[in-house]
Amino acid sequence: MDFTFDDYENEPERSEVVHFIKLKNQNGKVFYDKLTYIYLEMPNFNKREDELETRLDKWLFFIKHLEDFQSIPQIFKGEVVFEKAFEKAELARFSQSEWNSYEHSLKAYRDLKGVIDTARDEGKMEGKIEGKIEGKIEGKIEVARALRQSGISIDIISHTTGFSVSEINNL
Repeated sequence: MDFTFDDYENEPERSEVVHFIKLKNQNGKVFYDKLTYIYLEMPNFNKREDELETRLDKWLFFIKHLEDFQSIPQIFKGEVVFEKAFEKAELARFSQSEWNSYEHSLKAYRDLKGVIDTARDEGKMEGKIEGKIEGKIEGKIEVARALRQSGISIDIISHTTGFSVSEINNL
């Protein structure tokens, strides 16, 4: 929230940034323990960049000052999650024409990637099929050679393997 509540009973409560709220029923019992609302009172967060200690501090600083950043502050550099957040924030700054151009280029990229992935998958499948066929043919050739060396008649070898008599003679 970009404002603070004025109905706190004491000063520590008034200056807290993160608030955890559980719903209670008419008897004062927690309605459902796993249902918790968390809200942030951003005006209460006043740490400077050099005072940030925890990851929560960094996120609060990020949220509070995002619109003021012209580039990524040093404290966020090298942290992938914040670098990605800055990338997303850059997209939010796009004008309508920049956004349309971005969407168009993203669609073209995805279409092209889909075509390439499909071609790659089809090529793999084709290679597997050809490999199986070639493997079967190689296997038949080896069987035909072995049968011929064993003295089995060429007619029986031809009938068993499906090779012609002349193909068997050329083995």
